[in-house]
Amino acid sequence: MSVNISKNIKTFLAKIPEDVALVAVSKTKPNADVMEAYEAGQRIFGENKIQEMTDKWEALPKDIEWHMIGHVQTNKVKYMAPYVSLIHAVDKLKLLKEINKRAKQNEREIRCLLQLKIAEEDSKFGMSKDDLKALLLNEQLSKFENIKIVGLMGMATFTDDEAQIEREFSFLKKTYDELKTTHPQLQILSMGMSGDYKLGIQHGSNMIRIGSAIFGKRN
Repeated sequence: MSVNISKNIKTFLAKIPEDVALVAVSKTKPNADVMEAYEAGQRIFGENKIQEMTDKWEALPKDIEWHMIGHVQTNKVKYMAPYVSLIHAVDKLKLLKEINKRAKQNEREIRCLLQLKIAEEDSKFGMSKDDLKALLLNEQLSKFENIKIVGLMGMATFTDDEAQIEREFSFLKKTYDELKTTHPQLQILSMGMSGDYKLGIQHGSNMIRIGSAIFGKRN
């Protein structure tokens, strides 16, 4: 069954609130699929492998905003530093240090989101609330002139239990609101994917990451 990517993009853009950014998750999808979404008006694309994202960046229109949504290995940061727009899953000071170093080499400022661990699954990355707060207060951060921490992200447990997902999203939103009072630069709350984006938006998300509901099942 063929997927109408163009129609899916237009449907999403029409039904989500205007203040919610749509990240089309194009991982494993060919450039032709990205172009179909692009021609339907989509400009933000998310990838979880730096090599694949870099190949696409080189081949595709330069007004695309590339988001790194997967777990980032420090030694790979240099490959995306020339172009990446937003890194979603930052969970260590060491990683921020490397992103800052590589951004400086490229004379850029790279925006980052800090990942709060809200899911029960061990496989999900992210920081505890205490570690996240401590990181934001770390005095080393003020020395990093080429990064900007602009928000938080989190991934809910992969479950059919909506009440659990709502609890996890509520915790993330509450943490975000709390931290915003002392860190007003936090403007982005990235939560919600194909299966739970409606709950994400209900709980205050202003950035959703949608893959299969746009592009169909992964290859």
